[in-house]
Amino acid sequence: MISTQAMTDPILILRVLLLLGAANGAPILASRLLRERWDAPLDGGRTWRDGRPILGSSKTFRGILAAAVCTAGIAPLLGFSAWTGLAVAAGAMAGDLLSSFAKRRLGLPAHARASGIDQVPEALLPLLLLRPALGLSVTDILVALIAFIILAVLLSRLLYRLNIRDRPY
Repeated sequence: MISTQAMTDPILILRVLLLLGAANGAPILASRLLRERWDAPLDGGRTWRDGRPILGSSKTFRGILAAAVCTAGIAPLLGFSAWTGLAVAAGAMAGDLLSSFAKRRLGLPAHARASGIDQVPEALLPLLLLRPALGLSVTDILVALIAFIILAVLLSRLLYRLNIRDRPY
């Protein structure tokens, strides 16, 4: 049975949010730091049956690698194993790729705003992956997901003002 108890450890939720932030922020920072180096698109520039890109040019091997390395490196500083960091990165990047695939099917261009589609998969998938290992309740997951969405929107706007992001959410 899934636990629905109230959040038991707000510090745990904060640490998980920091991991999610690292996983989702590393590709953006890598893009800014490395510019066009290692920016090969994951989909190889191929299109889907609808004639639109499968994922788009902004989903790169560099981004996946940056998320994995950064999140695995930060995880021990937050009291998690590097493997937990890799699991968060894998879940976040899978969610990000899923949202990009959905946005391309909807005809939205790369970097287009799609509230909910932009944030939910990249936070929810890793939270669901971590649930058994960290003992996260349904309440913990919902609180972390809502907090992630709010923080992602606010940080996106800040990063845009600092010229780190091309567009805010």
